[in-house]
Amino acid sequence: MASEADHDEKVEGFWRAPGEARAHAARLSVDLTGTATVADETSGVALASAAFRVLAVSDRVGSIPRRLGFPDGSSFETRDNDAIDRLLAPYRGRAGGLIHQLERFRPRLLVFVVLVVGFAFALYRYAVPLLVEVAVLTTPPVVPELMSKSIMLSLDRAVFEPTELPAERQAALSEGFRKLTALTTGDQPAYTINFRKSPAIGPNAFALPDGTVVVTDELVDLASNNDELVLGVLAHEIGHVEHQHSLRQLYRAAGVTALIMLIGGDIGSGTEDILVQGSALLSLSYSRSAEAEADRASVELMYRAGHDPKAIAHFFELLRDKLGDKDERDFLSTHPATPERIAETLKYADEIVGAGK
Repeated sequence: MASEADHDEKVEGFWRAPGEARAHAARLSVDLTGTATVADETSGVALASAAFRVLAVSDRVGSIPRRLGFPDGSSFETRDNDAIDRLLAPYRGRAGGLIHQLERFRPRLLVFVVLVVGFAFALYRYAVPLLVEVAVLTTPPVVPELMSKSIMLSLDRAVFEPTELPAERQAALSEGFRKLTALTTGDQPAYTINFRKSPAIGPNAFALPDGTVVVTDELVDLASNNDELVLGVLAHEIGHVEHQHSLRQLYRAAGVTALIMLIGGDIGSGTEDILVQGSALLSLSYSRSAEAEADRASVELMYRAGHDPKAIAHFFELLRDKLGDKDERDFLSTHPATPERIAETLKYADEIVGAGK
């Protein structure tokens, strides 16, 4: 049996007689014998008394007032939860405290949490990819155009500067880009190439959903005078557009963001930022299968255009040798040049060349 209380604590609150709604300002005290007495706050007259250990004490839930039920049917309520906890401590002890916590445990809450987590995972694993494909199939051409324009405006304000490439170099790369896009088999609208300087993101190139391809001065400078390497990168980005990887990534990121924010209670601004903010696009990375698909597209397109089909692999080798795998601002952050990937691309190029002989 729990030991008796060894303190004389007084707790302010309200007392209600059995069957009455009217509350009387009162004070609860527990003497050294463990007897709990409720006395009128003004007159000090005892209103109810009983051994504290026989009182029915409600559980603590946030700041909700605690209720102490007396054997005669009267009750005492107080907001001083800490004082009630101190009064309860001698009667619960360590084991009692554990039992009390177990009594408060709600298995149904655990089941609910498990169901919510399972439901969220199912949405992420199955519903989001399905909805992404549906969105891609039903997206009218004007939507990628508007998204791409918004992203470019955002990037021009945030991380881009006007290009400093010589006009002759821009013209040569633009002509090579035009010849590559002329050989595409998709139904994309007009492709455009944009040159920008960006010390913030370094050597980089990426494609927007409407066929806009951006290449930085830093990437062109990295390739020195070898335009074949740059064209290999551009062919790679064209492959992303042809297979609608950019649009899928934006929709997928927006879907995951919406899922997270739906659980959190707000799905407005987060998805909008993903779809129209350039900073969000730069933080996205393609899946391994999407990158492999774009690598193969670069090999095929470069071969059909009469260029070096191994150019993209050679560019990855250049990145690996000059930049390593540490600078997260460069092209490697979204196009990791792993040895396996380089080897697979070179092997595929050999197969394409061999089949064309």
